[in-house]
Amino acid sequence: MSGKVLITGAAGFIGFHLARRMLADGWEVTGLDGMTAYYDPKLKEARLAILQAQPGFHFHRTMLEDGLTDIAADLRPDVIIHLAAQAGVRYSIDAPRSYVQANLIGTHEVLEAAHACKPKHLLMASTSSAYGANTTMPYAETDRATHPLSFYAATKIANEAMAHSYAHLFAIPTTMFRFFTVYGPWGRPDMALFKFTRAILTDEPIDVYNHGDMKRDFTYVDDLVEGIIRLTRTPPGTQPVGAFDSLSPVAPFRVVNIGNGAPVALTDFIAAIEAATQRTARCHLLPMQPGDVPATWADARLIETLVGPLPKTDIRRGVELFVDWFRSWNGSL
Repeated sequence: MSGKVLITGAAGFIGFHLARRMLADGWEVTGLDGMTAYYDPKLKEARLAILQAQPGFHFHRTMLEDGLTDIAADLRPDVIIHLAAQAGVRYSIDAPRSYVQANLIGTHEVLEAAHACKPKHLLMASTSSAYGANTTMPYAETDRATHPLSFYAATKIANEAMAHSYAHLFAIPTTMFRFFTVYGPWGRPDMALFKFTRAILTDEPIDVYNHGDMKRDFTYVDDLVEGIIRLTRTPPGTQPVGAFDSLSPVAPFRVVNIGNGAPVALTDFIAAIEAATQRTARCHLLPMQPGDVPATWADARLIETLVGPLPKTDIRRGVELFVDWFRSWNGSL
């Protein structure tokens, strides 16, 4: 499948990898990004420069609330993929208003654009943080997501509810994907892999929360992108694929986990960085941070039923690829 796709957050970590892959697959890609300064804009500009060097890529430097509907109306995309968001669990404690603006108001603009231009499929990013206080694992899409532990998670749960209402009212085929700790080259500087690698290479201590007793379902970015690509071809219909399907009974809408389905201990994650850098980490052990959870683990039955088994990059190989990129990005390290 190829055609015209509109990607919000195209200069972000996941948006960049997705846009580059879709261009390689023959899509005409229109990207939007506000290029905000949540982290170093130089990284976003470098990603954008790579995309702009490829034929078939068109870019709008704009916030979602500043003309998205007109852009979508002119483009008439076959698919809209909404990745733009204010990310970060811990930052949402300090700056909640930015999450209202980006994640609530911005997502409303995406839904209005989809209502106006009627894409064949609207796909939108959610998060594993939506599972909140759930303690039963692995997390299944049919589990209740009613107890968010951070304001970031609350805005993403709201996005899912907003999208469901538009899917019901206007028959917009919509898939929400819940991401699980995505990592890889060109990753965000506020994420653990970037911070840990930089600290280990400069012989600085790393902050390890919950005294290291944490697990995450780390998902390599290329594996995630493969899942998104396959889901573009699988808009929700009217028949569930099993009792584990999150398909709405009243709308062409479903929620899908994209994760490895195999949690990795934080200590093993740090060991993989040590192996890739050939350095030893100095760990500063700290208690659990507000809004965080001790473990995440995706139930992958639904996505594998919908699109088949996804690639699952080994954590040591994925971390090695990130460290190689990080060293090239930072020159002397």
